[in-house]
Amino acid sequence: MILQALKEYYDRKASDSDGALAPEGFEVKEIPFVIVIDSMGRLVQIEDTRSGDGKKKRAKSFLVPLGEKKSVNVAANLLWGNAEYVLKIPDAKKLEDRKRKGKEDDYLARLEEMHKAFVDKIKSQAPVDDIGVLSVLKFCESIPLGQLEGHAENWNEIRSSNPNVTFRLNAESDLVCQRPSVIQALQRKVKPTASPPPSTEERETHISMTPPPGTEDEETARGVCLVSGELSEIERLHPSIKGVWGAQPSGANIVSFNQRSFESYGKEGRQGDNAPTSKAATFAYTTALNALLGRDSKQRLQVGDASTLFWAERPDEMETAFPDLFGEPPQDDPDCNTRAVESLYRSVQSGAFSTDSANTRFYVLGLAPNASRISIRFWHGGTVAEMAGRFRQYFDELKIVHGPKESPYLSLFRLLVNTASLGKADNIPPNLAGDVMRAILAGSPYPATLLQAAIRRIRAEQALKDKNSGKPIPNVNYPRAALIKACINRNSGKEELTVSLDESNTNQAYRLGRLFAVLEKAQEEANPKINATIRDRYYSSASAAPSTAFPILMRLKNHHVSKLENRGRAVNLERLIGSITDGISSDGFPSHLSLQDQGRFAIGYYHQRQDFFKGKNTGDNAE
Repeated sequence: MILQALKEYYDRKASDSDGALAPEGFEVKEIPFVIVIDSMGRLVQIEDTRSGDGKKKRAKSFLVPLGEKKSVNVAANLLWGNAEYVLKIPDAKKLEDRKRKGKEDDYLARLEEMHKAFVDKIKSQAPVDDIGVLSVLKFCESIPLGQLEGHAENWNEIRSSNPNVTFRLNAESDLVCQRPSVIQALQRKVKPTASPPPSTEERETHISMTPPPGTEDEETARGVCLVSGELSEIERLHPSIKGVWGAQPSGANIVSFNQRSFESYGKEGRQGDNAPTSKAATFAYTTALNALLGRDSKQRLQVGDASTLFWAERPDEMETAFPDLFGEPPQDDPDCNTRAVESLYRSVQSGAFSTDSANTRFYVLGLAPNASRISIRFWHGGTVAEMAGRFRQYFDELKIVHGPKESPYLSLFRLLVNTASLGKADNIPPNLAGDVMRAILAGSPYPATLLQAAIRRIRAEQALKDKNSGKPIPNVNYPRAALIKACINRNSGKEELTVSLDESNTNQAYRLGRLFAVLEKAQEEANPKINATIRDRYYSSASAAPSTAFPILMRLKNHHVSKLENRGRAVNLERLIGSITDGISSDGFPSHLSLQDQGRFAIGYYHQRQDFFKGKNTGDNAE
């Protein structure tokens, strides 16, 4: 299903007029330097395509013939490649290393072999009667090193970094490898005559006639493609996928079988037979994935350790809305998240998602690194209408009273980072982000680890102080309160916890949280200059084992209330405490609270604290 959806996305983008994805047989590659030559193969100039400053310089991307898979063997690309292949010049670092090991001659001989492979590839696969191709061959016959050295700055960079280079004819805008005759030659090579889907009898015949492992031609073995269902040439090794956060820079694979223990019975001879995918389908899904994961892609989002990709089967506004709904808003546009959510609400309310376009399929794929492979962290497909409904449910559940300067809608990253130690993204608990995203997409209960993580951070930071001012930092803050409320309401299947203070809520844990907030408030008003409140010492024990903490806190309360100069305020606090304790069991304070009840305690505490500031702010209540 994943590979099929990716192939469909490739087919959709490849047919677009903007040429967003490379056609079969080609790829989009960054080429730092272009060798400009005339029709006789003479050097005109070295063109530097890079832009930016210093180490941030970035090369321009070009559509070039599909490169060979990375290999220890000599494997040249058509009309482009690194400086070793194209210009027959040694890589400075490699040459120094070979000299140190006494293998300089071997390296220089390999350079000759590499350049010969580059020239032979042009002669065998490119139209040699094309003026551009002929010019490149003439240039390669006697590479003008002296003239190249005249372009000192670019030449020194080429010698030191061994970058990819290619050719362009003087006074032309397209590269030689982009000339119409070259493109036509490659398309004829990669576009075999289409075969209809095989019948059941043909499938059985093909299976029964499959030669013993190791006896078939690795390049021409045929089988039934699991993506298209057609009898096609099967790809043995799939190209690497690059751009997954945390994976190897050289890339990793989704489909990969490199040991006997991973291979199916009778499929030992060809790794590709374990997941038979045609060459065309393999190219399509890997090209689509690499495009979605590209540095310039607007259809990727980092959710914890999962590189999250999203696309629709045909153009849809949800593709552009998704990153604004769940991503961290950019510094130059902090309100884009709010606008996206408000637009989502308007669309649902106006019935925009009840039209035919709502039946468009929308896909979300989460990829995480796993050694030299890529693991699927989550995968979900549904209609745009279904997704919109679940996204609205998610934002509804997160609504909770907050300060006027705080965003009404928080990004998923901001929520998750508040469950991590030191507030660092690297410390977000493993798999948590993927599990949360899966729950959002499917409308299923949130993982228990989300509630655990939020409560763990609340208890760990009960005495946290600002490093500059020394003032206490709220441990039950807006993002954690929103997460806890969402977890409890969704997992209980009802709106158990409201957006703001609910005085009618008789749950003991909720009332104990409110009581703790009132006791803390009494202490603060009795000692306005206090730097540490009862929260610093007693929050953890009060929220987990109330019977051990509240008897002490109630005695301290008497001392604090007696110190208040405003006796009317003292009476009001005593009345509030009485109204809260009236709903607590006559058996006294409970000996312990479950994890769910610790969450309710936190929300009761948060609601009551926010309610104390109702008269100090306009709009949303705030601490």
